[in-house]
Amino acid sequence: MTPKRMRAALKTGGTLLGTLITSPSPYWPKVIGGCGLDFVFIDTEHIALDRERLSWMCRTYAALGLPPLVRIPDRNPDRATKALDDGAAGVVVPYTETPETAAAMLGATKRRPLKGGRLRDHLQGAPLESPLETYLRPQSENTLLVLNIESAPAIANLPAILDNGEIDAVLIGPHDLTASLGIPENYRHPKFLAAAESIFTQARDRGVGAGIHAWFSIEEHAKFVALGANLLIHKADVIFFQEGLKSELSALRHRLGIGDDRPAKAADIGI
Repeated sequence: MTPKRMRAALKTGGTLLGTLITSPSPYWPKVIGGCGLDFVFIDTEHIALDRERLSWMCRTYAALGLPPLVRIPDRNPDRATKALDDGAAGVVVPYTETPETAAAMLGATKRRPLKGGRLRDHLQGAPLESPLETYLRPQSENTLLVLNIESAPAIANLPAILDNGEIDAVLIGPHDLTASLGIPENYRHPKFLAAAESIFTQARDRGVGAGIHAWFSIEEHAKFVALGANLLIHKADVIFFQEGLKSELSALRHRLGIGDDRPAKAADIGI
């Protein structure tokens, strides 16, 4: 998979499957590379990854044909350009709520290396010289811009946000969105499902990919696809490890006839 093919699939409705990678282990790409993913998601908003380590991860996964989508820590355009310089195939912008943010991030991702007043003038409507436009076109075609839509204000502003013609996908953050809607972590609530369908439908009607990052079951993911999603970030490496380890240890204890007499954890006793 290449970024260009990924962009084409998002726009035409092809379903792309990825997962969140939290481990910076150099052994991990070898393990992940044969799992059948279309892309990987690397999150620097909530996970402590320094720039050098991020760059090694991005360039390694890209070499394996897995375009790395990097969520930057905030809505600073300079963060986006740095992530792309470090090897990201695309940038995920957290908690996007306004068309102004979308425009600024488009400038940072699709118009590199334009900066400063020249970029500002262009984003306000100033045309580009033909040679410059030709020079910048591959940048737009080979870079992905994904906006996190995870609040009620973002949904209200979504038509204006999507009027920006070069956004490649929107991505729901279920935790933040349910909190913004007043139903925290209630992922089966009709209000959340209606909001997700509205986001997916508006995006797909404009030829923009529509995604969600969630740790739900296969059946629940299938329901989101039925609602219009075509970009799925399924769980995370650490979740698969935890689920597998807990399941295997439980089965092993049962098979060996030994009980679980470990001290109770804080989470088990309501602390």
